[in-house]
Amino acid sequence: MGQKKNGTYVSRIAKSAVVPVRFSLLMILVFFVQLVFHVDLGFLGILPHSTLGLVGIAFAPLIHGSSMHLYANLFPVIILGISIYFFYDRVADQVFFYCYFLTNVIVWFFGRPYFHIGASGVVYGMAMFLIALGFFRGSAKSILISLVVIFFYGSIVYGIMPTDKNISWESHLAGAVVGMMMAFFTSKKKYLSSY
Repeated sequence: MGQKKNGTYVSRIAKSAVVPVRFSLLMILVFFVQLVFHVDLGFLGILPHSTLGLVGIAFAPLIHGSSMHLYANLFPVIILGISIYFFYDRVADQVFFYCYFLTNVIVWFFGRPYFHIGASGVVYGMAMFLIALGFFRGSAKSILISLVVIFFYGSIVYGIMPTDKNISWESHLAGAVVGMMMAFFTSKKKYLSSY
């Protein structure tokens, strides 16, 4: 019985990892292409108020300017993504979609006029979703998850402040707003998990 339960648990983790891991592999692949072919794909980022920059709504989170930039986003994408798909699988696709696309749309409208790249907006969206859901939903499970995320990622709040002109704080802020919005709306649903 215990063995079957463990098998189910492992299967659930593997299922929860599919989207975050695929997204992460795509980020690595794009960075690898930049390295191998010595090409800067930054022009595929979000350039606010520009027709050209609209393409960034789809591609900006896949593009990173350095290996450190990639690593800084890679592990949070995997950890936070698996957490959302593991604990809240019924809304996970919706949360990921909005954290990805709506965040970028907001940056296109309100960002400074330079190319915004990287998955940090998605990271901020997922982190804020997990944090805010605990407060909006108020269940023991969601509060515990919220506290764990605050413990590990609570310092992200500093990233939404315009302290470094080379960092897209607009992406961080937009992601945080989208994550909080998604937490508010999904908190009203009766079931967030299939388990």
